[in-house]
Amino acid sequence: MFRNSFKAGEPVEPLMFLFLILSSLVCTLSSNVYAATPRVEPTILDSIPHETSHFTQGLSFDGKELIETTGLYGKSGLYRRTLDGKILDSARLEERYFGEGSVVMGDEIYYLTWKSHKAFIYSRKPFKKKGEFRIPTEGWGLTLWRDQLLMSNGSDELLQIAPGSFSVTGNISVRDGRYSIKLLNELEIVGNTLYANIWQTDLIAEIELPSGKVLRYIDFSKKAGEIRERFPGVDVLNGIAYDGKDFWITGKLWPQVYKVKF
Repeated sequence: MFRNSFKAGEPVEPLMFLFLILSSLVCTLSSNVYAATPRVEPTILDSIPHETSHFTQGLSFDGKELIETTGLYGKSGLYRRTLDGKILDSARLEERYFGEGSVVMGDEIYYLTWKSHKAFIYSRKPFKKKGEFRIPTEGWGLTLWRDQLLMSNGSDELLQIAPGSFSVTGNISVRDGRYSIKLLNELEIVGNTLYANIWQTDLIAEIELPSGKVLRYIDFSKKAGEIRERFPGVDVLNGIAYDGKDFWITGKLWPQVYKVKF
């Protein structure tokens, strides 16, 4: 629902009136983007503790351990942790960088930054910064598909990036019918199916690759609503990891990571 700060009875300038009408239309269209494609509610199987100081940007499994990257200036970091919450290794970014998504590839971890057009390369065990490379846009989410990096940047396009040269080799546009799906955030790949958080929603898009077609949405709104009621300081749903059998879902500053089936 669109809300504005005008009081009843106040005059509204013509341009502002047009703005209000357009804003209401945009909100209506945005809600309709996800209307036709099926939604499924996940089944929650279990949960584990999650650090409420972690502004989660990337989440993935490395064997039986979770790799998590976090954001915010001055608080961005890389963590290796067990499922019972023990931190085994960590590394922090400099305060001038806002950390984003990450992916494990071979003996290395690639860790995006948001607006700095830069990604960092860390050794997988133990964490040690080895280098960096340039990214052409903002960095949001990162995963690995067909031996190439697949990166989201807040648009409806996923960039394919070659490891080694780190050059862009292609892009995939994500669509739900005639609508382009933007604000793609954290990514997780399972075969040729991509799972992507849609920022500022409680939805995870299930996307067919390489077509970019949205197959369905995983609707986490029921559980997310319960969490927001109990913990008003939490931020949005973000963080998808797959252990080979089940998915693990969390959010920025959330108190739990949830083991789920779709």
